[in-house]
Amino acid sequence: MSQSYSDVSVQVIHSEPCVFRDIFVSVTNKWSVQIILLAIARGPIRFTELERSIPGISRRMLTVTLRQLERNGLIVRTVHPTVPPKVEYTASDVARELENAFEQLGAWVERHREFIAAAQETYDNERVEVAAS
Repeated sequence: MSQSYSDVSVQVIHSEPCVFRDIFVSVTNKWSVQIILLAIARGPIRFTELERSIPGISRRMLTVTLRQLERNGLIVRTVHPTVPPKVEYTASDVARELENAFEQLGAWVERHREFIAAAQETYDNERVEVAAS
């Protein structure tokens, strides 16, 4: 192996994890987007309200996603000292900045949804033809 290849290998092995990718995936996954948008739209929201507002999410997935968003500073969890404890979630200021980005992404999807649907249909039809051969 040449010296330049071994240097690259050493750099890759000892490099930091891909923080950008980890954050991007965390923010844009299926459940995070819905939770962040609901927290932004509604202000303080309780766990059961979130659960009812997001079709298909399990309690476990909601809990895991909320913890991840809280760990990343995107959701603020507030526990009120009542019996039983009242817990509310709100979007942090950093998460509020995402609202515009999500709106732009939504507008992009809307502008290109027919193109994407046509591309998917073409792709699927080609695969059916190949499978039938």
